[in-house]
Amino acid sequence: MTVAPRMPHLNRFFSVTLILSVLSVSLGAFMTEHRDPAVTDLTVEGAPNGIVFIADPHVREANLPLINETIREINAMHPSLVLIGGDFVFGGDDDLGLQSVWSELDAPTYAILGNHDYQSGDTATTLVKKLTEIRQARVSATDYDLGSLDDGTADGAYADRVAAALEANGVHVLRNQAVDLEIDGRPVRLVGLDDGWAGRANPPALEPTDAFTIYLIHEPDCAAPWDADLILAGHTHGGQFLPAGVADRLGLSGRSSLGDAVMYVTRGIGTSNLPREIRATSPEIVRIGPG
Repeated sequence: MTVAPRMPHLNRFFSVTLILSVLSVSLGAFMTEHRDPAVTDLTVEGAPNGIVFIADPHVREANLPLINETIREINAMHPSLVLIGGDFVFGGDDDLGLQSVWSELDAPTYAILGNHDYQSGDTATTLVKKLTEIRQARVSATDYDLGSLDDGTADGAYADRVAAALEANGVHVLRNQAVDLEIDGRPVRLVGLDDGWAGRANPPALEPTDAFTIYLIHEPDCAAPWDADLILAGHTHGGQFLPAGVADRLGLSGRSSLGDAVMYVTRGIGTSNLPREIRATSPEIVRIGPG
């Protein structure tokens, strides 16, 4: 498979902002409603079978049927491991009780938090602010500092409540932590970073390993060329309003490379900042296997 070059750090998000501003006057021209998640098979050299990845569920009453269908489809795959890339909530305490849906997952589940879980950068005004702040961020494997994004707007207490609700329902939340796992007798290292837009991402210092290494991060532009085999991200919703294929060409979804690692940005499951479940791209479940 040909791997498209990764676009420069900020172009993706500025492109989305511009596109959505233009589309705000003509969304009805092509938008359609999609509720059934599509399954994408992602092959990565050396990957074990049985890993499933989703992100951005934004669980709320309006999309519970979609979330439940997603969980049913994941369980039907009989995965060894489920990974969830943040943004569990839409934006309030009412969403916390709904996280009980994850107790229905049959496989061990690990997750990270996203910017909505910190109530950070989740409005039009704060979105623009985050896009500006990320210009000052240092994002490399040896010099990683997102302190400029920790602008005092993130609600750490709310994020703690989200994490507690997830843990109570069988989801292990990684916040700048690594865990060594075994899948079918093969070692796997999973590194989960706390949210970048909240200024909380701080990659842990790790000893070298021969294990298949996965980094899980919410915002793709907060990723760095770590010593990894696979970097998984969400956040962009695949452009959400963009027709199929356009988001991939803009680097807003799909496969690319970052350093020596394969990087994959999922279209996600739910939607945000919309009055109803509507999008031009279908929700996505990513099934990972060896190349």
